[in-house]
Amino acid sequence: MNSVSLLLVDDDRHLLDSMSGWLADQGFDMTTADNPADALERIDEGEFDLVLADIRLGEGDGFEILSHVREHHPGLDVILMTGYGTMETGIEALRAGAVDLLTKPLIDEELLMSIDRALSQRRVIEENKTLKAQLDLRFGMENIIGSDHRMLRTFDMIDSVADTKATVLITGESGTGKSLIARAIHRRSGRRDKPFVEVACGALPENLLESELFGHVVGAFTGATANKIGKFMQADGGTIFLDEIGTASPAMQVKLLRVIQELQFEQVGGSETFEVDTRLVLATNDDLAKCVAEGSFRQDLYYRVNVINVELPSLRERISDIPLLAQHFLQEVCEDTGKVVRGFSDEALKMLQSYHWPGNVRELQNIIERAVLLGKGEVILTEDLPSHVSVGEAPVAVSAVGRTLKEALEGPERRIIMEVLQANGWNRNLTADMLGINRTTLYKKMKRLGLDDPRAAVLN
Repeated sequence: MNSVSLLLVDDDRHLLDSMSGWLADQGFDMTTADNPADALERIDEGEFDLVLADIRLGEGDGFEILSHVREHHPGLDVILMTGYGTMETGIEALRAGAVDLLTKPLIDEELLMSIDRALSQRRVIEENKTLKAQLDLRFGMENIIGSDHRMLRTFDMIDSVADTKATVLITGESGTGKSLIARAIHRRSGRRDKPFVEVACGALPENLLESELFGHVVGAFTGATANKIGKFMQADGGTIFLDEIGTASPAMQVKLLRVIQELQFEQVGGSETFEVDTRLVLATNDDLAKCVAEGSFRQDLYYRVNVINVELPSLRERISDIPLLAQHFLQEVCEDTGKVVRGFSDEALKMLQSYHWPGNVRELQNIIERAVLLGKGEVILTEDLPSHVSVGEAPVAVSAVGRTLKEALEGPERRIIMEVLQANGWNRNLTADMLGINRTTLYKKMKRLGLDDPRAAVLN
């Protein structure tokens, strides 16, 4: 208990002196006050580990001290004491934030136990905060596996920009892990305790995307029966991640340019201007510079979002990371399913490293999950891998069609996608998986090919 500093507050001078003297004999560094004003002044000027205050203090009371401590010194704990203890007083004290309420006359052992509990609780809280901060800094990238020099450069860049306010644009092919990078940037920033909000821009029609981002007021459009808070407001103080930013319409690009520049916006159908403190991270698998040249993406918005560019390599550019990633995904599946699979045969790993991975890390994860679930032994063999991996070809879109998506794109792409949609009851998630593409890419293709409405697709 050495170096523990206590402030004792009581208007009974005799009790104050005797109790202070006894606590000093126990090894505490003691300071005393006999009225609330003196106590508050000492609290504001000094650094104490704990405050012990009587509830009745002449013209003031211990609750006044407790309230001041809670507001201005939230890391400092207060034990209240009273000679008139009741159940109601105890409940009131604990609700107000006291760590304990002791009833006079105080018993020596009870007092020491209360002080020890309060100090132990404070140590645990401080240790947890320190540990959480260390974990956030160390494991902000716990799901981003890689030792390839391209990924090491990416990690260095994340460390450099995470704790700044600069807008970050993450680029790379679908399935390279852009969402994981965005989350790592958030977790390694000073905003880590605030919300991280993710929006898939390509998955929503323009009118719904505006409402999703900025919110709307009741009556703004048909079906708007209540006010809605948008994602920018939800991310206030934290980070908002806008995925597939390249799909934003020209009108939405104008609105995004304003909110990026001024961090201000109005809800759909509303006139009140809201202001937020939100860090923006954006991602795209489009070539935005090319989109600017073609006129589909605003040049001024491009310069605003491309302050810092984190470019993720494709999996085929970092084949040395495939064994690490494969083992990581294998362990995840085993933990989730209870299956016991130790690893991969050398031939299976060579086969994985020879494949060109059009679906990148996401495709690798799906293939490893399939191999673990369908494999019979404790080691993944070549025969446990899909046939298209063994021959190094892209996955077949659907067996009834018998063609790859790449081949289909050269021919009647619309009919192929529609057949797979119909086979899956227009379930877009299953269709995307079966075609070997992500949902956003499928939505974009459906929109371009006029497949948004199943009835229109049937008619055509």
